[in-house]
Amino acid sequence: VQLVESGGGLVQPGDSLRLSCAASGLTIGKYITTWYRQAPGKERELVAIIRSYHVSTDYADSVKTRFTISRDNEKNTMYLQMNSLKPEDTAVYYCNIAGYGDDYWGQGIQVTVSS
Repeated sequence: VQLVESGGGLVQPGDSLRLSCAASGLTIGKYITTWYRQAPGKERELVAIIRSYHVSTDYADSVKTRFTISRDNEKNTMYLQMNSLKPEDTAVYYCNIAGYGDDYWGQGIQVTVSS
């Protein structure tokens, strides 16, 4: 199983980015798919989650109304659309796919929001 993240970078406050996490070796539609982030000196925190077949979503309060998690089961890829980015969104973002005793992580991708 491999998860490959892309789409990070350096942006200005108010800009948008879309992170992607392409999975191989499993079918993401069967799993819980989650984005986490970890800022320097802080613990890793859950940003957004899609819960397997129910496809219900949930978000950290700090990103609600600005971020949208989604996935394309045919492409086996999950996404995080991030709008109205703030400096406090600066972190390394990780995708996670879990379920059935499995727990897989992407390599992490840097998002930096700075003027």
